[in-house]
Amino acid sequence: MHNITLLINITVALAGAFIGGLIARRLGIPVIVGYLLAGIAIGPFTPGFVGDVETIGQLAELGVIFLMFGVGLHFSFNDLAKVRHIAVPGAIGQMLLAAVLAYLVTQTWGWEPIASIVLGLSISVASTVVLLRNLMDRNLLNTPAGQASVGWLVMEDLATIFILILMPALAQQDGSFQWQTLTLTLLKASAFIALMFFVGKRGIPWLLGHVVRTGSRELFILGVLVIALSTAMGAAELFSVSLALGAFAAGAIISESPLSYQVGADVLPFREAFAILFFVSVGMLVNPSFLFANVMPVLAITAIVVVGKALITLLLGFVIPGHGHIFLVVAAGLSQIGEFSFIVGQAGLALNMIDRNQYSIILAAALFSIAINPVLFRMIPTIERALHRVPWVWKQLNKQERVKTFIGDPDVQPVVIVGYGRVGAHLVNVLGTLEIPIKLIEMDVEKIALLNKKQIPTVYGDAANSEVLMNLGLDNAKALVISLSEEAATEVIVRTARVANPLLPIIARAGTEDGILRLAGLGATFIIHPELEGGLEMVRHTLLQLGFPRREVDGYAEEVRHKQYEALKDTNAQPLVKDILRAVGEIEISWLEMPPTSPLIGHSLAETNLRGRTGASLVALVRDHKLSANPKSSTVFVENDRIGVIGEPDQIKALEQWINGGKS
Repeated sequence: MHNITLLINITVALAGAFIGGLIARRLGIPVIVGYLLAGIAIGPFTPGFVGDVETIGQLAELGVIFLMFGVGLHFSFNDLAKVRHIAVPGAIGQMLLAAVLAYLVTQTWGWEPIASIVLGLSISVASTVVLLRNLMDRNLLNTPAGQASVGWLVMEDLATIFILILMPALAQQDGSFQWQTLTLTLLKASAFIALMFFVGKRGIPWLLGHVVRTGSRELFILGVLVIALSTAMGAAELFSVSLALGAFAAGAIISESPLSYQVGADVLPFREAFAILFFVSVGMLVNPSFLFANVMPVLAITAIVVVGKALITLLLGFVIPGHGHIFLVVAAGLSQIGEFSFIVGQAGLALNMIDRNQYSIILAAALFSIAINPVLFRMIPTIERALHRVPWVWKQLNKQERVKTFIGDPDVQPVVIVGYGRVGAHLVNVLGTLEIPIKLIEMDVEKIALLNKKQIPTVYGDAANSEVLMNLGLDNAKALVISLSEEAATEVIVRTARVANPLLPIIARAGTEDGILRLAGLGATFIIHPELEGGLEMVRHTLLQLGFPRREVDGYAEEVRHKQYEALKDTNAQPLVKDILRAVGEIEISWLEMPPTSPLIGHSLAETNLRGRTGASLVALVRDHKLSANPKSSTVFVENDRIGVIGEPDQIKALEQWINGGKS
């Protein structure tokens, strides 16, 4: 039988991660903890099946590449700029103070200085996955506090990239620091970044654009994978910088393209699968017996991560102007460590800067801090109330009067439009004329090029993919319009959008009568069925031509739409018509035009005494295309006035005769 060692290791690692993730989810803790425990279970330090550390470790490198590629895809200097007054000094200050604190503590244990530095740097950066999950679970992601936390984390991500560049220069066997090595490393990294900026920024989007025009989804996904992997490998082999930096740069380049959302959606399954193997491989390096034998060091480092980093953040709040609530959320969100700590730790392990036992302490601190992190979020209201009871402390932490902390313009709420067909194009033109902000998502690259020339915000992607749709900012949208003809895709979009924003008005198009009911059940606010809508318009215009009042006819049409067109399909829908048009037979509304020879011209409404002389009542007047409801008695009639009157048929007829020169 042929050798299937690789397949066995992948299967066991993923199966263990699946079981560990399920258990972690049941216990209400992040699934990352389950993945790490699965790695410990199949590692060489526990009984039972022992996975091949080297094989799974090589697969884990793909996890690092895809993780950093995803970070680059979601990286935005614009988002960072919005919270720079908090995020930039806060992230730098917290990382330095946390690293120094860890360095001082580990030096008392007799560690080598370089090992203390690596551990300090490892625990100074937080987990993107854990932070975003906790913010989303508590609907904090798009609040000022959530945006500040994300901006803070972006700064930590950038710092991590810089740390990975510097680590080879720090890893000198004689303990000395060689400036020549550092200079060469920085020059190589600068050359790589310059190449990506001047060549990659044009070449990568151009290449993906041509792949999209082939119409092959498989080629597009393959192209994304090739770009991510080849850029990472090229960075490592040609410029001697880390795989992580190369992958991050590729993602950051693509993030500036309209294709970025779809790229993120397509690479997500690969990122998740290999990231899981990365976490499992990290767990395999942990020796549980060492952790039990070194409980105090593990608890000490965990305390620095959970308590120390939180206190450092709050202390920075006394110096950095901002809202006290923002600093509490940031303190809770970043008091944990995860994937970036593992990446820094593994780099230190590969460079012989730390040993496996020291790396195990980093992992143990990650396990405990990730598990505790949700508790910190639940404690925020209690801690905030306690701080309010100490006014001088809260006053120093809460400087909201001095600094405005709104993130972006809260009044800008776009209408998100899915699809740029005939309906979508007409809607874009109307909203553009009304100067209403829009955001469009489309799969046709040629249409996107046309829209970009018109400076209409457009992204490339399949809106039926939840990863793409969730990046469109539905939580801040004014409405969502789905003009697609594919009913299945529309249903997926409605379901995802309703979860993202329970109050979002959703206007959707249905292709079948059954689809109307399904979309209504999924939460669509308004549903349009083109065929039935055409029938309803025929009914509406027929009633108007027969003299029925427009207001009642329009009300009937809206009631039919509200009931999902049931009145059009139900032959017993006569009661609905009778209820809505009950008053039509009793009162008639008519519009009459004032001819140049009318005896009413030059006289006011009070002078003519229309109601007293004819019995008809004037309720509206149109002059110069402007409508006036219930005109004042001092209103003087002029040539070409159109008046709206109500009354019995004989009363209307008498008034019409008078207007045209006859007797009243």
